[in-house]
Amino acid sequence: MGALIPEVLRAERQFARLFVGQSLSVLGDRVSFVALPFAVLSIGGSAADVGLVTAAGLLPLLVFTLAGGVWADRIPRQRIMLASDLVRCAVQTAAAVLLLTGNARVGLLALLMALFGVADAFFLPASTGLLPLLVPADRLREANALRGFVQSTGLVVGPALAGALIAAVGPGGALAVDAASFAVSAAVLARLGPVGGGSVSGGPGGAGDAGDGVARAERLGFLAELRIGWQQVRSRTWVWSGMLAMAVYHVVVLPSVFVFGPVLAEREWGGAGAWAVVVIAFGLGSIVGDVCAYRLKPARPMAVAAVAMAVASCQALIIGSGAPVWVIAALEAVTGVGVSLFFVLWETSLQVHIPEQVLSRVSSYDHLLAVGLMPLGLVLAGPLSEGLGVRPALFGMTALAVPAALALLALPAVRRLPASPPAGVACGGREPAPGVAVGT
Repeated sequence: MGALIPEVLRAERQFARLFVGQSLSVLGDRVSFVALPFAVLSIGGSAADVGLVTAAGLLPLLVFTLAGGVWADRIPRQRIMLASDLVRCAVQTAAAVLLLTGNARVGLLALLMALFGVADAFFLPASTGLLPLLVPADRLREANALRGFVQSTGLVVGPALAGALIAAVGPGGALAVDAASFAVSAAVLARLGPVGGGSVSGGPGGAGDAGDGVARAERLGFLAELRIGWQQVRSRTWVWSGMLAMAVYHVVVLPSVFVFGPVLAEREWGGAGAWAVVVIAFGLGSIVGDVCAYRLKPARPMAVAAVAMAVASCQALIIGSGAPVWVIAALEAVTGVGVSLFFVLWETSLQVHIPEQVLSRVSSYDHLLAVGLMPLGLVLAGPLSEGLGVRPALFGMTALAVPAALALLALPAVRRLPASPPAGVACGGREPAPGVAVGT
């Protein structure tokens, strides 16, 4: 039985506990993602109301993510994650109660989702920064691949579970399940043993090339700490260029999936069932990508990640190709492999090469560009399709996104980034156990 459990889970008990709790939380989130629109519709809301409630959950990411990064580098990250889980549990519980008692209103749901988004904005940078304190540097790629595997599996299992729950207990009951998943995650975080680092008071993470300048700036206040995080971003070509490539992906490519895919499915492919086939195929491809990321040990991870991003950026072209649904589904599965590979290798590179004391601040810029700007693309997608037509808009998206990914690959700093920092440079990741070699 032990052979079926990945080595990183058997060897790293702290990470194993966190992994179990976060896995349940991710599954609950996938259920909520499907249930929330039906919750709005079940109380007489319109499509515009669905958009309003969804946007209310995303907008706080633009406002609070950078603050979340600063605080996650100030105080123990598991405390921030615990507080975030408790807030999100309370929010989903309140939404479920309102729906189940017939007292839900669109405005109330939007307000609750805004509170949910604030908690999310603090959770994300803390989560990225916590992992290197639980896992040795040489196992971060495996840990990230396992987290990605759960995310990808949720894409397949979550909608099916959500459909069953909505049919059995309604959208309110489905949101109650999500609330329970946050309660479990909070319980796991509360029992998590002490971990090093995560504050200005010190810890096992090395300063890397940030050196004493980080500690001095952190005593100057919030804006000074934020500037230190930005300096860490702009001083590394592979970091700022990778963030720009991800911004293009989220603003340009993802609207083709979230907006134009369902439109074409309704008009030409035969409806929601055909779109479900495409989404499930993408999820299965993502699972394969996570397995590949777990097993592969590329010497130049960001070079592989850039190629994977170029593959992932072809989604708009695939969706607008006019090919049969099964061909589109098969090609979307390939892009799913690319998406998973990119994000596992990207997050691992950040955690390995960025000094632990500033990792959450750097990741907050990452989340701001990746998730925070996505609503911009979703808002522009509709007018773009009305002005150009759906297929010309999709082809135009491809013409922007694929060259952006290839430009990332063209940068020497990206192609040559090693899997581990040079000898003698301490950055992210807990010190490996005695006798464990670091590297590829």
